[in-house]
Amino acid sequence: MKNPVQLRRLVFSLGVLLSLSNLLFGQMPYQDRSLSPEKRAEDLIGRLTLAEKTTLLMSSSGAIARLGIPQYDWWNEALHGVARNGTATSFPQAIGMAASFDDSLLCDVFSAVSDEARVKHRQEREQGVIDRYEGLSMWTPNINIFRDPRWGRGQETYGEDPYLTSRMGLSVIRGLQGETRDGYAKLFACAKHYAVHSGPEWNRHSFNAENVDPRDLWETYLPAFKTAVTEGKVKQVMCAYNRFEGEPCCASDRLLRRILREEWGFDGFVVSDCWALENFFRKGRHETHPDSAHA
Repeated sequence: MKNPVQLRRLVFSLGVLLSLSNLLFGQMPYQDRSLSPEKRAEDLIGRLTLAEKTTLLMSSSGAIARLGIPQYDWWNEALHGVARNGTATSFPQAIGMAASFDDSLLCDVFSAVSDEARVKHRQEREQGVIDRYEGLSMWTPNINIFRDPRWGRGQETYGEDPYLTSRMGLSVIRGLQGETRDGYAKLFACAKHYAVHSGPEWNRHSFNAENVDPRDLWETYLPAFKTAVTEGKVKQVMCAYNRFEGEPCCASDRLLRRILREEWGFDGFVVSDCWALENFFRKGRHETHPDSAHA
């Protein structure tokens, strides 16, 4: 073949066919299960456009058909059983299970919860669509400290004691995530709401936790999160609505970088509480500049 144009067309066509065959038969590096999750993720990210990366940062992630990525919703609940997804076992509320003081029991409970979640997820995958509450990334456990009995969401926690909360939260995480094998967890647990977040509920979107005594911070509010990260290897941490020392928790350099990443070595991902970034600039909330939310 002496025509260079025809040669280039042939090479291009072969390249397209090779790419399509790789995609169809799972030969792309990011689809190769023999590679580590880190290697697969690195390859996949290199193939995404900026717009596609942006869509994957949302709670509801749209499908990227050209790479074989199905749609997915990261919002799933399992406070004391698989929630909002049909029939499932409903265990006692978190505060009640904590009263057992039996951390091994909680591990067994949430291992059963994760079993049910995986079965449901498998069934829904076979139907071709994964909607909200049908995924494998659970926004559980709530390891805030129940300091004031007037706090309406205190029932979701494991009580007022930092040590008990740490051990119970750890058991929940281990039960949900299971033993990591070849880099894969059974599902993703989420330690929330980080940090200094224990009510009041009515102004949770705007209050500023300031002048927190250092001893109270390190001995009351942070121990359960430290345990979740360093011992539980929790996959997700949810930052809270409120401010801490004048900065929104979801933009706090001290909380998210210096403590969580550098001091505790967290290598998972941070998820904001629902619409928490809007609080950065909405009137009557944190009221910073909209650019702060984008940054």
